[in-house]
Amino acid sequence: MKTTSRRTFLKTAGALGAAACAGGKLLAADTHRLPVGLQLYSVREQLPKDFDGTLHQLASVGIKEVEAAGYFKKPAAEFRHSMDAAGLRCVSTHHALLELKPKLDEWIEYGNALGLEYIICSWAGVHRDPARKGEMNLDDWRYAADEFNKIGEKVKAAGMTFGYHNHWVEFGNEGGVVFYDELLKRTDPKYVFFEMDCGWVVAGGHDPADYLSKTPERFPLLHVKDLVKEGNGKFKNVVMGHGFIDYKPIMKAATGVKHYFIEQEEYQGEPMSDLRADVEYMRKVTG
Repeated sequence: MKTTSRRTFLKTAGALGAAACAGGKLLAADTHRLPVGLQLYSVREQLPKDFDGTLHQLASVGIKEVEAAGYFKKPAAEFRHSMDAAGLRCVSTHHALLELKPKLDEWIEYGNALGLEYIICSWAGVHRDPARKGEMNLDDWRYAADEFNKIGEKVKAAGMTFGYHNHWVEFGNEGGVVFYDELLKRTDPKYVFFEMDCGWVVAGGHDPADYLSKTPERFPLLHVKDLVKEGNGKFKNVVMGHGFIDYKPIMKAATGVKHYFIEQEEYQGEPMSDLRADVEYMRKVTG
């Protein structure tokens, strides 16, 4: 599944619904005690056909927590009831920046009703100059960072935490400045955290453990996925443990992580069987 289609999905589905610190010392995350989470984009095709049944299937393969990717026309009370009935906890949600800005109050209200801890911007996709087209440049990323600060302050005031989820384009650079590094530098740690998609960090040519080791408190959330590189130079999402990403050093470095979410964007076998294998892999890695 290409990222462009993911952005389209998030925009469409979203529109359908209305540092661990103590005493100044960073607390190392006990990753083997973290419940296994799933980004619900992984079951984007199954949920519209059988929402409640799909959630129960996820629970049966070992998923405990989820992150929303659209609300499927469901009021918050109904969405939350379905989660509760399946024994799942929805702790986070995704919205693109262009969706967040005009409807932030609505998503905050929905998120609080759902009992969310985090509201995550899934994709920036903006230009400082609206007339400009094409890929985002450094000035655009700085503009996005400023927007994140404003949104993050408002989300924090509402009792939740705001963060940004990366793809691989954030690891492009201009004049030697890596866009992702500029986001980390320009955003206020009081208001903006980051959900590191470890797979796309690797696809962008960087090591997730490096970032996690330097500022672990800025990464309370992780996306975990495995990849293989195809002959055309593109990356394919595979069942965890079947690609080239070693998650042991990544999870060891993630001392600030509070939740992680498997994201299986495409399947080689039956979806629930693949997800069960993902869960088993993460249990071994964090056990």
